[in-house]
Amino acid sequence: MKIIGILLVVVGVIGIILGGMMVGDIGIAAMIGAITAVLSGVGFLLMSKKTTS
Repeated sequence: MKIIGILLVVVGVIGIILGGMMVGDIGIAAMIGAITAVLSGVGFLLMSKKTTS
């Protein structure tokens, strides 16, 4: 679970950067997807901490 969370956060950060470079509606859609990936990754990391403790 920890690896999945880290990968989601990394992909989300890269997506936010690339979404900022895109023009128009597709950039907004890319940023929404990237923010979703970051939030999912944080959720996985928090859940990983609660299950191992």
